[in-house]
Amino acid sequence: MADTREESEPLLSRARGGSSRDCPRGVPSCSSVQEGPGVVARRDLCLDQAVVLIEDAIQYRSINHRMDARSLWLYRRYYSSSSQWILSFTIFLILALAFVETPSSLTRTSDVRYRPAPWEAPCGLTEGIEAVCLLVFAADVSVKSYLIGWAQFRRNPWLLAYLLVLVVYLLDWIVSLSLVCQEPLRVRRLLRPFFLMQNSSMMKKTLKCIRRSLPEMASVGLLLAVHLCLFTVFGMLLFTGEKDAGQDRERLTYFFNLPEALTTLLVLLTTANNPDVMIPVYSRNRAYAVFFIAYTLIGSLFLMNLMTAIIYNQFRGYLMMSLQTSLLRRRLGTRAAYKVLSSMIAEGEGRPERLGVKPEDFLQVLQKVQLDSDHKQAITEKLHSRSGGLLSTDEFQKLFDEFDKRVIKEHPPRPEYRSPFLRSTQFLFGHHYFDYLGNLMALGNLVTICVFLVLDAHVLPKDRDDFVLGILNCIFILYYLLEMLLKVFSLGPQGYLSYSSNVFDGLLTTVLLVLEISTLAVYGFPHRGWKPAMLGLLSLWDMTRLVNVLIVFRFLRIIPSMKLMSLVASTILDLIKNMRAFGGILVVIYYVFAIVGISLFRGVVVAPRNSSLASDNGSAPCGSFEQLEYWPNNFDDFAAALVTLWDVMIVNNWQVFLDAFRRYAGPWSEVYFVLWWLVSSVIWVNLFLALILEVVDTPAQALLSWSF
Repeated sequence: MADTREESEPLLSRARGGSSRDCPRGVPSCSSVQEGPGVVARRDLCLDQAVVLIEDAIQYRSINHRMDARSLWLYRRYYSSSSQWILSFTIFLILALAFVETPSSLTRTSDVRYRPAPWEAPCGLTEGIEAVCLLVFAADVSVKSYLIGWAQFRRNPWLLAYLLVLVVYLLDWIVSLSLVCQEPLRVRRLLRPFFLMQNSSMMKKTLKCIRRSLPEMASVGLLLAVHLCLFTVFGMLLFTGEKDAGQDRERLTYFFNLPEALTTLLVLLTTANNPDVMIPVYSRNRAYAVFFIAYTLIGSLFLMNLMTAIIYNQFRGYLMMSLQTSLLRRRLGTRAAYKVLSSMIAEGEGRPERLGVKPEDFLQVLQKVQLDSDHKQAITEKLHSRSGGLLSTDEFQKLFDEFDKRVIKEHPPRPEYRSPFLRSTQFLFGHHYFDYLGNLMALGNLVTICVFLVLDAHVLPKDRDDFVLGILNCIFILYYLLEMLLKVFSLGPQGYLSYSSNVFDGLLTTVLLVLEISTLAVYGFPHRGWKPAMLGLLSLWDMTRLVNVLIVFRFLRIIPSMKLMSLVASTILDLIKNMRAFGGILVVIYYVFAIVGISLFRGVVVAPRNSSLASDNGSAPCGSFEQLEYWPNNFDDFAAALVTLWDVMIVNNWQVFLDAFRRYAGPWSEVYFVLWWLVSSVIWVNLFLALILEVVDTPAQALLSWSF
């Protein structure tokens, strides 16, 4: 939260670093020149300052930056859409290098049995791209440090860490080139996610909240560890019978030694191996079920849900507090802009400075502000609707309420026809009941596809007769084309394109029409026994499948027509918009763990024919890595590592991965996977669930004012 003195002191005073830092000596400040040739320069500087302050208010940015003319010019260029796009693209590019660098992910499959030798980038190619990215990041940190000043730079831990990361990255880059790209480990790969985090204020807030939650999460984690250790000891004592075959099988399979018993019960905490772990002894004596039920009840249903409750308790009010901070920044920015504009009134006019702001000055500033035209028009109309005179503080603040409102775009007027028949036709096909008919036809098309999928489930694609389905698809596509043309006739071209649902519908209809014409041109009109040989790039079956996929996708057009589905869909979209920071956190932890996994486990999973450790599928134990043919799950490249981590995060059969990598890489590999489970499935998933609950409880209008 901002300092409380920010509301009581002048926003551009020397106490806030306004005169000494924001306006250096020799540069005319907004309130220093009262007459003479510098009046024009003073007015221009005041307008530029107001523009920047209003843009800071719109984007919820802090106003602790320089305010001289040169700095304002640089500040606006830095936060322009083109500069921010270049910075975002640079971050994306340096993160995406992991897919191309050695080990390259540019193969069709990650299965160690079928994967060909990947294309490897020559030495210097990716390093050259990294050099360009480093130059962009160096410029980024230089501009930021200049704009906020050295005093603020020294107190900003993120900018200091930014500079340190760039230095370490550059040193590792130099080492890589000096070794001709043959170094065994590239430390700089682990530093790349930092560039993503430091560019997002919401990710920084999220990390701060996670750090605040760590002590309480650690206390629950300690309870989980005690619970796990106690039941491990109990299990090893219970399942050591010499005469009972069930006990002996349980001991040999799951409780052979302490590490294996710990792993077994840890997996049982996620219920991934339930009830497999219980069956050997339960089949001999039903009383043993009490042990496993008690363990699961205490661990999974109580302690794990307690972890969720603690995280949610820490995040309760998280969105609202962030919103309050953002609104305070907006209030400070608008108040500072008001003060700057009110200082432009000359003393000769006989009005004190505090009276207000000239509407024409505000309109001149508004034209320079980077804001969409709809909001500018709404603010201008609200300004013109008031009576004459200067804008007071309250009136000036209320103008910015338009930023938080959704601008409802008015659709272009419909074309006017003179003929009564054309007007009747326009009314008929422009009515919303015509949309319902189109939805009914789309549903019918989807039903026919489902019927033929069921009927032809046991027929090979080469033996299928697509005559009836081909005829029906032609009829439906012709109807879609007719529907599109009639809507264009009723609404006009501009009116038709003003609806996003019509754009979606028309685009898919055009693609379907092109595919259908291509199919007819290559394979002829459908007829009985329609099984032509493959011509061109796609066979008839491939063309049919592609058309059917697009038809199914087109069925999504019904969502805006159904109020409940539309409400749910809009809620999901709002959740996605307002949880991008948590998606960024997920990208960071995936990236780091994938790079570490490649360094630890690259090449340990080998094809059966190349290793005595990997048995053939026929001789492998049931449920093992080899018998389930999990060969594509490995850490031989970055893309395969991401998929493997995803499979482990779902915790379905993750004991298979623990067992396989313990055999291939050693028992220490379990530490890596347990850490991944803790970070992803325990902390991040619970964090995600807590945030969803918080978002649902937060008013929708508050969510709309969030910014990434």
